[in-house]
Amino acid sequence: MASAEVQWRVEADMLELQYEVESKAAKWYATIDIANAFFSIPLAAECRPQFAFTWRGIQYTWNRLPQGWKHSPTICHGLIQTALEKGEAPEHLQYIDDIIVWGNSAEEVSEKGKKILQILLQAGFAIKQSKVKGPAQEIQFLGIRWHDGWRQIPMDIINKIAAMSPPTNKKETQAFLGVVGFWRMHIPNYSLIVSPLYHVTRKKNDFKRGPEQRQAFEQIKQEIVHAVALGPVRAGPDVKNVLYTAAGENGPTWSLWQKAPGETRGRPLGFWSRGYRGSEARYTPTEKEILAAYEGVRAASQVIGTEAQLLLAP
Repeated sequence: MASAEVQWRVEADMLELQYEVESKAAKWYATIDIANAFFSIPLAAECRPQFAFTWRGIQYTWNRLPQGWKHSPTICHGLIQTALEKGEAPEHLQYIDDIIVWGNSAEEVSEKGKKILQILLQAGFAIKQSKVKGPAQEIQFLGIRWHDGWRQIPMDIINKIAAMSPPTNKKETQAFLGVVGFWRMHIPNYSLIVSPLYHVTRKKNDFKRGPEQRQAFEQIKQEIVHAVALGPVRAGPDVKNVLYTAAGENGPTWSLWQKAPGETRGRPLGFWSRGYRGSEARYTPTEKEILAAYEGVRAASQVIGTEAQLLLAP
């Protein structure tokens, strides 16, 4: 992601992990957040000198894996993953020190959770009971609310966004876009709606809060308030994957739906959009439709894999 001054920072893309959770369509969930996971990992004595620092004239060094070091998340994730594999943990998903398990009953999920907790404790990781959630039919994992395989925006996030005041400078605009952008897959035409806001964050442009920016700000907040749940991803010969694509005046849009027998419209799995890039704006109408179809198939394949898609375009 680029800041208003076009300085780049790395952010984790958790879409693949979210797709995996969505595909489970489970009835019950439980989550485990390992307490102080980095500090549960001792540093080898020969590695400690490279983490030395001086404070008020006294030299110190870390003897546990420090937070803030760029390799700490990777090391932590790998050690937890190795411990779970060695202990033959039941099916789960892990992101660094966050773990989710699922099943068709509370008892099944409870047993899976107990097994994973036992493995983690034996591996030397500390567990706080307050960090263990579930079994429950609705749970929050990595900031997303999950219920029966449906992916939803948590109500506290919706309320937070709805209460936000209009940004008054580039930094505030970028912060607002960062918050709402996380939920862009829930919003049809997201990129087209917020385009006036992105425009004023560019380094070459002066910040202004004109009618277009005010309208975009209010509209995207309303879209978040009324956003639909996505999923669950279903499989089977009777399930149809329907991809709708379109090439608009300002950019391509596409959305993926699943229809099962008895459903009139089906269930949405995601909405995507973007502006035209470079020479794309000069494409012919046919070329723009081909571009939209290509982008749509590529995005849909991330959600449903190699399952067949029915492509519907104007």
